[in-house]
Amino acid sequence: MGQDDADEFDDVDDVNEDDEERSEPEVTIEISGLSLFTHVGVTAAEREVGQRLLLDLRLDVGECDATVTDRLEDTIDYAQVCDAANLVAQQRSYKTLERLCAAVADRLLDHYDAHAVWVKAAKPEPPLAFPVTEVSVEVWREAQ
Repeated sequence: MGQDDADEFDDVDDVNEDDEERSEPEVTIEISGLSLFTHVGVTAAEREVGQRLLLDLRLDVGECDATVTDRLEDTIDYAQVCDAANLVAQQRSYKTLERLCAAVADRLLDHYDAHAVWVKAAKPEPPLAFPVTEVSVEVWREAQ
């Protein structure tokens, strides 16, 4: 084995050392299409009758011990996130999707260790005179 070959193996050792010094992976938890029946709308009829909404939620967790431990206790339980979002949507009626999204984002940031939260609420059947697939609003909040 020549000196060039030995240098090649030294480079491999450097790569392995870099692997050991790698930072923890950044974790994002996403929930798509959470279907909730709620009372959101500008008109009294929308708030009285209610309608189905679809929520998409994203929590930027950052480094998360569960990537190593594989334990639910070391991450954010997405079932609990769904329960929290549903509770916010059911606690009161909202006129705007903006307010609902902000309330959900605030609740998630208050209850979970996340750097930021993104909430999208969509009305798949909005009461409009024009045919549309859906209307939606997104709110992004960062932890203080």
